[in-house]
Amino acid sequence: MESWALQIQSIIIVLVMVIGILVRRNRKLHVRIMSLAMIWDVVLILQIELNRSAILKASKAVSNPLILNTHVGIAVATVLLYGVMVYTGRALLAGKNEIRQKHRFLGYSTLFMRVLTLITSFWAVIPKE
Repeated sequence: MESWALQIQSIIIVLVMVIGILVRRNRKLHVRIMSLAMIWDVVLILQIELNRSAILKASKAVSNPLILNTHVGIAVATVLLYGVMVYTGRALLAGKNEIRQKHRFLGYSTLFMRVLTLITSFWAVIPKE
């Protein structure tokens, strides 16, 4: 798969996340949209792995360019935050409203990290020669 197709998917995922945040007052729609964005992002990671052997490249951290290591670190942190978002989101759906502020803060943090992942991806991709 071409690099531009992966980048376009990444941009759309960020846009879907923004839409999910904008509709957060509609709980049912918010959950569906954010679930779509997170699942799509994990599928995108699998596409990148199948296309570029990303895990093998990332495992060579000592010899990788700093921007690639930074990108991988931010991307991994983003996926870990997805897990936290699912956990806190499910707690909110179960009626634990005391976690709302934490969920909101972590949600914006997750979006910020996902945007950083998108930005660093433009420099982290090393063209094949």
